[in-house]
Amino acid sequence: MILVTGASGTVGSVLVEALVAGGHAFRAAYHSPEKAEKARSEGVDAVLLDFAAPETLPPGLAGIETVFLLGTGVRGQIEGETNVVKAAKAAGVKRLVKQSVWRAADEGYALAKMHRAIERAVEVSGMAWTFLRPNGFMQNFAQDMAESIKTEGAMSLPAADTRISHIDVRDIARVAARVLTEPGHEGKAYELSGPEALAYGDAADILSRVLGKKITYTALTDEGARAAMPGAGLPDFYVDIMIDLFRAYRKGMASQVTPDVKLVTGREAITFEQFVQDHAGAFR
Repeated sequence: MILVTGASGTVGSVLVEALVAGGHAFRAAYHSPEKAEKARSEGVDAVLLDFAAPETLPPGLAGIETVFLLGTGVRGQIEGETNVVKAAKAAGVKRLVKQSVWRAADEGYALAKMHRAIERAVEVSGMAWTFLRPNGFMQNFAQDMAESIKTEGAMSLPAADTRISHIDVRDIARVAARVLTEPGHEGKAYELSGPEALAYGDAADILSRVLGKKITYTALTDEGARAAMPGAGLPDFYVDIMIDLFRAYRKGMASQVTPDVKLVTGREAITFEQFVQDHAGAFR
């Protein structure tokens, strides 16, 4: 029996679909009562969990053998995920698969330091573990950047001309589904990238070609990005985290292409062009 935390998120929702399609027994954890109730109406074994409220964790972990640990990206993430690790150990969970971040072991940027602290808690827990460390999501283009691409034909980011091997979330979910339902992944950390490293200018060219209209990319300064991000609804602490991430990008931290998606799934990773074709409606 598998517990999927973050089941309504960008990765979690696709993972739930993959587990349903594969006929695997699992329980989906939600923070929202409305989302949990909707999942139940669709036949999913759903439970409410609040990482910051340890008393909510034991009922959701009852009878669980494997946990997929996916944090929410908010303040208190280290404490919250560590609460789940401790509760899982107490509940007799045998294995924990944590979604971490790209090159967490290097601790070269703030998000990496945060996730590496959680990874350490998992490593010393005594449970078998696997870490999934994906690079930036292609889906961010269809979510965070879709409005400016649709209305202005433009993207503006503090990335200079650095290359990033963005990954499609569908590949992360496919890897997670394999790792959760197969033996042989214990004690491994998978660095998950897409099949190519593209600059945002390259991404703009691909978007232009697939969408049939000109899309441009403008490199912002950190100060310009900091001024724009709160207007997009990001809280101040997360703005700082994102600026720090783009500084790491500009140092070439995210340009490596790895074979790990194919290694685990047997399939080549989805290209950015295929992603845009599949999500063209989001940009039109």
